[in-house]
Amino acid sequence: MKKLTLIAALFGVFFTAHAQEGKKWTLRECVTYALENNISVKQSQLDLEAAEIDKSDAIGNYLPSINGQASNSWNTGLTQNVTTGVLQNQTTRNLSAGVTASVNVFNGLRNLRQLQRAKLSRIAAMYSLEQMENDIALFVANSYLEVLVNKEVLEVLKEQNQLTKEQYQRTQDLVDAGTLPEGDLLEIKATNADEKQQIIVAENNVRIALISLAQTLLIEDYENFDIVKETYNTPMASILDQKPEEIIDNAKENRYEIKLAEQNVELAEKDVEISKSAYYPSLSAFFNYNTRESGAERITQGGVDSSQPTQVIGQVESTGEVVVAPNFALETLPPRPFIDQLWLNDGISYGVQLNVPILNGFSTRNSVKRNEINVKRAEYQLEQAKLDLESNIYQAYVDAQGSAKAYEAAKTALESQEQAYAYAQDRYDVGLTNAFDFSQSKFRLSNTQSQLIQAKYNYIFKLKVLELYFGVDPEDIKL
Repeated sequence: MKKLTLIAALFGVFFTAHAQEGKKWTLRECVTYALENNISVKQSQLDLEAAEIDKSDAIGNYLPSINGQASNSWNTGLTQNVTTGVLQNQTTRNLSAGVTASVNVFNGLRNLRQLQRAKLSRIAAMYSLEQMENDIALFVANSYLEVLVNKEVLEVLKEQNQLTKEQYQRTQDLVDAGTLPEGDLLEIKATNADEKQQIIVAENNVRIALISLAQTLLIEDYENFDIVKETYNTPMASILDQKPEEIIDNAKENRYEIKLAEQNVELAEKDVEISKSAYYPSLSAFFNYNTRESGAERITQGGVDSSQPTQVIGQVESTGEVVVAPNFALETLPPRPFIDQLWLNDGISYGVQLNVPILNGFSTRNSVKRNEINVKRAEYQLEQAKLDLESNIYQAYVDAQGSAKAYEAAKTALESQEQAYAYAQDRYDVGLTNAFDFSQSKFRLSNTQSQLIQAKYNYIFKLKVLELYFGVDPEDIKL
C-alpha cells in the first residue's frame, strides 16, 4: 500500500510484524492498522465506491432500455373479448403480454457530459481518499513519536535516579566516616523521593500517550498495547536550503488538497454543460411487440339454420335476383390453443419521438445560472485552498527552522550542562560543595536531557512534514 511505503520511508522504519498477543507495534503496523480500520478512511473508500457506481450509471445511459410486461385477468359480465374486440356477457380469462425497447438517439449530449462528470467525480474521490490517508498516516506518526518522547524521558529519569541511589550510598559512607554532615544525606534522600515522583509522572505520561495512540487505532486492549523501542537518528536538513516559494510551487503541483479543489472546479463546469443540454431538442426511438390470448369460447358461423325460414328482404333491380336475410346457425367452439393464439393475435409498433423545449417556466435557464454560481464558488474554494496551502507551508517552514534552532540550542545546552554537572560532581566528591547544590546541578542536567529529546523528535516531525510539502517521493525520504 502506498501509504505504508510513505510512512515507513518517512521515518526509516522497517520492522518485522509480531503475531503473538501483547506484541509491540511498529510504526508501520500502526499505520497499516489505522488505514484499514479508521472510520474516516472507510467513509472515503465508500465515496470512491459510490463514484464507481455513478460512472456505471453514466455508461448505462448509452444502452437501450428494454421492458417486458404481462397481465392475466378474469372477467365476469359484459366485457370485451380481447381477441375479437366484441362486447359480450362472459366469464373468461384474458392474457396480454408485450416487450418494449426504447433508446435515446439525441438528448443534447447529456449522456456524454454525464459520463465525463462521472469520471471527474471518481478522480476527485480518489484524491479525497489519498488526502484522508495522508492525514491519518501523519496523525498516527505524530502520536507514535509522542510515545517515544515520553519513553525516552522516562529512561533519562530512571538513569538519573540510579545515579542518585549510587550517590546516596557514597554519601552514607562519608557520613558514617564523619567526612560529611548528615544534612547532605537528608538532601539526597529528598532528591531521590522527588525523582521517584517524577518517574511516576513520566510513567503516567507514557501510559496516557499509549492509550491515546490505541484510541486513534481503535484498539480497546489498552493494557497490552505497546510499541517497539526504537531510536531515530536526526535527519539531514537539506530541505531547509530550499526557498519557501520553491516548496509552494512543488506543493501546488503535488498536494491532494489542490488537486481535489481543481477537480471540484471541473465538476462544477461540467454541471453547467449538463444543465445547458436541456436547451436542445431530444430524439428517442421505440419498438413494441405485443400479443394476447383469451380463454373465452369462440362463436362462429355454422350451416343453415333449418328451424328458421328464409326471409326475403329485397330484390336486385338490375337482375331481379332475390335478396334474403341470412339464417345461418351460430356455433360455439372452444378457444384456440394457447400458442396458436399468441401467434395469431400478435402485433408490433415502432416509431420515433421528438421533444422540443419551448417554455418551462425558466427552469432550464435558472438551473444553468445556479450551476454557473457553483463554478464561481468552486473557483473561490480553489483559490482559498492555494492560499491555505501557502500559509501552511510558510508556517511549516518557520516551524522547521525554529525546531532546528531549538534542537541545536538543546544540544549546546546539554553539552554545557554535562560539563557543569561533571564539575559539580568533582567539587562534591572533594567536599567543596554541598548535596543541595549538587542535586540542583543533576536536576538541571535531567531537565536539559528531556528538553533535547522533545526538541529532537519535534524537529524530525516538522522536517518530514516540510519534505512532503516539497513533494519528495516517499521512497527517497530517509532519516
